[in-house]
Amino acid sequence: MKNAKIPVLALSVAVAAGAYWMWKKNGTEGTEIVAGQTIGAKGEKNRPVTVNTVLATKRDYDVKLSANGIVSSLNIVEVRPQVSSVIDKVHIKEGQFVKAGTLLFTLDNRVDSVNLAKAQAQLDKELATLAENQRQWERSKELFAKKFQAQSVVDAAQTSVQAQQSVVDGARAAVAAAKVNLGYSKILAPVSGRTGLINVFPGSLVQPSTSGAALVTITQMDPIAITFPLPQRNLSDALDSMKRGDSVAVASLPDNKTSFKGKLQFIDNVVDAVSGTVKVKAVFENKEMKLWPGAYANVDLSVLTLKDVIVVPRDALVIGVNSVSVFVVDSEGKAEQKKVQVQYSFENDAIISGIEAGMKVVLEGKQNLRPGVPVKERADTDAKSESKAAKKSDDKVDPKAAASSGASVAASSSAASAS
Repeated sequence: MKNAKIPVLALSVAVAAGAYWMWKKNGTEGTEIVAGQTIGAKGEKNRPVTVNTVLATKRDYDVKLSANGIVSSLNIVEVRPQVSSVIDKVHIKEGQFVKAGTLLFTLDNRVDSVNLAKAQAQLDKELATLAENQRQWERSKELFAKKFQAQSVVDAAQTSVQAQQSVVDGARAAVAAAKVNLGYSKILAPVSGRTGLINVFPGSLVQPSTSGAALVTITQMDPIAITFPLPQRNLSDALDSMKRGDSVAVASLPDNKTSFKGKLQFIDNVVDAVSGTVKVKAVFENKEMKLWPGAYANVDLSVLTLKDVIVVPRDALVIGVNSVSVFVVDSEGKAEQKKVQVQYSFENDAIISGIEAGMKVVLEGKQNLRPGVPVKERADTDAKSESKAAKKSDDKVDPKAAASSGASVAASSSAASAS
């Protein structure tokens, strides 16, 4: 019975020893894993961060003002008759482009033609009377020289000539007025532009009034203007730019398919106290007729040129609580954070000071950077990745060759077994 307990005791000791050995082994391995993790963390700290960089450039930069404006015509004319008459003929079509002086409408001119004829006949009559009075005056002077008439007769004849001359002048004026009235029967385009809706037809009675609809409206399309608000803080720069003649305005429609280049032409004489802006007008060529009066347009106005400034993408800026900075790559290939001052920003550009031209500025990947961390530019990383991929491709074995080699080995093994 005592001997039976010995194997049980030995088995218990063996189990306890095995458990202790396993505990010690696991404890040691656990320590190694933790140490490995610590070493790995240090390795992560020293591992290069892949980034995209751009070079900071030094150049002249145009300070631009972006605003929303409304396209407006330089000339919009409502064509109206100057005399009461009836439309005889319409010579244009709606939406037609006409030049200044183009015949638009013809009015019934029969009455005006008769009035002109009457005025001309009256002028001819007065001219004949003037000629007769002049002959009488000359005859009186001859008789006075021969002592056959008194001086008073000569003076009376001279007075008659002068009076008749005034009558003739009045008759000439009446003829001129009749011609003007007759000319009103032909309505010409006062400006070049595009015609709008025609509101009359042959036979329509028209009168010289501003209360009713115009015969037609002509809108000048080329050149054309865009009116937009200018902030008061930019007024001085805009005035100086317009005086120099170097103001450049670039306009685009909401679809952003086409841009138009023009110049600042007009600045209003008062600042709106409510909005703090002043109305300005820029003029653009519009030969393709893509700018339409009344349409909305986006305008970028260059009001100032900054000389020799550092330009970087605005996405490269790191905005802090109290400062702005950028990450640059130093000569050792490590990240260096530099504080900068933003002088001006527009669209994707930022004008800054605090770094030098030619520095590599981190554009993408800056969220993973800390000062002193090694960096690797994405272009280099991509090139190395392609090289590794090519090497791996070369190391791959042709499946058919591998199969053939495997078959040969199997055959050799079989032969060896058989022998």
